[in-house]
Amino acid sequence: MELDFIKEMFDSIAPRYDFLNRLLSLRQDVYWRRTMISALDLPENAQVLDVACGTGDVLLEILSRPANHKLIVGADFAPGMLKLAKIKLLQENASPRVQLIAGNALHLPFPPNFFDAVTIAFGIRNIMDRKSALSSFFKCLKPGGKVAVLELATPSNRFFLSLYLFYFAKILPIIGSFFSKHLKAYDYLPASVINFPTPDKFAAIMKQAGFKQIKWRRLTMGIATVHIGQKPFIRTSHEPEQLSNCAIHPLK
Repeated sequence: MELDFIKEMFDSIAPRYDFLNRLLSLRQDVYWRRTMISALDLPENAQVLDVACGTGDVLLEILSRPANHKLIVGADFAPGMLKLAKIKLLQENASPRVQLIAGNALHLPFPPNFFDAVTIAFGIRNIMDRKSALSSFFKCLKPGGKVAVLELATPSNRFFLSLYLFYFAKILPIIGSFFSKHLKAYDYLPASVINFPTPDKFAAIMKQAGFKQIKWRRLTMGIATVHIGQKPFIRTSHEPEQLSNCAIHPLK
């Protein structure tokens, strides 16, 4: 099954995951996470959920902010990733208000209207039923709460796109498989990114899941995108507004 393959893959590459993220992105992944959390503008005493938390980089980015957060939860379905996240959090003397759980994005074990924000970085493209995952995030958000989705993308500039695709298809799999010893993982990565929806199409999926005030921003010449959406304070109907009638625009 797809889920089993993804879980096994991430467990396998977990020991070299951080190193390869920094190497293959030229440390841009650090900037991207920082941009995502800044765009959320988290309130004081926020309760935040990071889905597909991996080794905990988003959790540490949230903790680096001066705001006093009430609860920060990291959820991931790969035990190898959670073990590394726990080690990193202990090394940073993370607050006891930070919790790690084994969880699936499609079946989050939280009550409705619980979190002020939900984040997911480099995880949504590994979920085929993205609308259901976003609906799951929507359900556990408080009215007015925000979702932030950070994902790799393909550049729109044709010249840069050709260089990017060459790197992705030829260079990245060689480097990734050499260091991780997992031959399929870094063949899977380029395909998953290339097949991911464009920002406007992904924004439409967010809209279908119920989110409003959807914005996105391309990062580093378009090789990553951060999307922000908000759960309405009051829903006027059970059906989401038509895409043509809502505001979906780039972050300024």
